[in-house]
Amino acid sequence: MDALLIILLATLGAGLAMPAGAIVAAFERIHPDWLEKEFRHSVLAFGAGALLSAVALVLVPEGIRHLPALPAALWFVAGGFGFMFLDIALKKANTPASQLAAMLADFIPESIALGAAFSADPKMALLLAGIIALQNLPEGFNAYRELHKASGSPWRLIVSFALMALLGPAAGLCGYVFLQNTTHIVSAIMLFAAGGILYSVFQDMAPQVKLARHWGPPMGTVLGFVLGMLGFMLAH
Repeated sequence: MDALLIILLATLGAGLAMPAGAIVAAFERIHPDWLEKEFRHSVLAFGAGALLSAVALVLVPEGIRHLPALPAALWFVAGGFGFMFLDIALKKANTPASQLAAMLADFIPESIALGAAFSADPKMALLLAGIIALQNLPEGFNAYRELHKASGSPWRLIVSFALMALLGPAAGLCGYVFLQNTTHIVSAIMLFAAGGILYSVFQDMAPQVKLARHWGPPMGTVLGFVLGMLGFMLAH
């Protein structure tokens, strides 16, 4: 299959996990109430685990491969600061879209890196696409829950998420066409995204996972990470 078509399908599939997560949130009806609450916390924890697997198994290992130690560290820290400043700006604007912004802020650079990395290592690129989908599903779930009260029609919000998925193929194609031979730029993008993701996990997601007298949600983190680990092992 043509490389461009594979990149389009991989990034679009990863992006469509966002509206899929929103659909699950829209139709979520679980009883009793304690089980519904535990399910929500478990979805959040699963997303955190998937994000950590992306950082630990793909973004950082691939990012540090082509950069010296100091620039690699600086790009990683810059990603953390970038997401922090975005978080501060959203708080000052008093907008409920922080989860949505974080979702797009890691989806777009990851898609660029996926497209750029495809010609060098298609297996690693497809692994990254799978991990992006794993993280977008719970992020779409949580972003929908964050926004649905202010959005009016639930379907309008779901359609908006579906349109946002088109940013993935656009970013992936840009990475493939313009950045496939610039390994240092791709590495910087990966490390920037990794630093931002790590900030988001511990600023927004991990604090919300804990649920008093319930032990299922932390296992969601383990399950999210192990799926990324299995994908990494199968790709290698």
